[in-house]
Amino acid sequence: MVLRFDGQNVIIDIGRAEGVMPPLEQIPNEHYRLNQRLTFYIEGIRPTPRGEEIIVSRAHKGLIDGLFHREVPEVANNAVEIKEIAREAGARTKIAVASTQTGVDPVGSCVGQKGVRVQAVIGELGGMEKIDIIQWNQDQKLYIQAALSPAKDIEVVLNEKKKTVIAFVPDEQLSLAIGKDGQNVRLAAKLTGFKIDIKPKSEAGKEVKKEEIEIEKPKKEKKAAPKKSTAKIKKAEKNE
Repeated sequence: MVLRFDGQNVIIDIGRAEGVMPPLEQIPNEHYRLNQRLTFYIEGIRPTPRGEEIIVSRAHKGLIDGLFHREVPEVANNAVEIKEIAREAGARTKIAVASTQTGVDPVGSCVGQKGVRVQAVIGELGGMEKIDIIQWNQDQKLYIQAALSPAKDIEVVLNEKKKTVIAFVPDEQLSLAIGKDGQNVRLAAKLTGFKIDIKPKSEAGKEVKKEEIEIEKPKKEKKAAPKKSTAKIKKAEKNE
């Protein structure tokens, strides 16, 4: 429950103690009022000049995890596992889920009948935040394709060593893949751990050729290097 305001900090009654919610832990554009009851995530304990304080959060991705554990029985009993969460508080969240039991649909379980479960979570966040629930996949290409939803028919060129991806998207779906101010691709990158570069499918052929040239170039230079040095030695001997 919201107890009082201390400058930009919000002081919260969490039972036997008080918690502090600094500005960075608040959901942007969410307004708090005295005696308001809300769900918070206990972020940790921090030392301050006034002593140790319990920091609570509405912006932490751990709040999403806790709400799904509360609203979805399959998550609570570990039949569905939350693999990763990427969040921009107050705007959008992407959550990757996987089933640990055969016959359990992880996405369907989290969404609920007619979306009732995911709507309960959204309601706890003030009703403004969008939540995309995707199926986690061990196949990195399939996982990245799912992470870039709602865009479809995506071709992925993966570089696992550099952790980079070129995603070729149908031209008419570029805006969906990128999202408003780049939000969709940014969250997909956080979710998968890959740096994602979005390209229109019309450039797919050119881009692959370019990559092949860049890969071949250092090989030619390595072969050419000893020939060049040998030629210099021969020239020096001739001059002598």
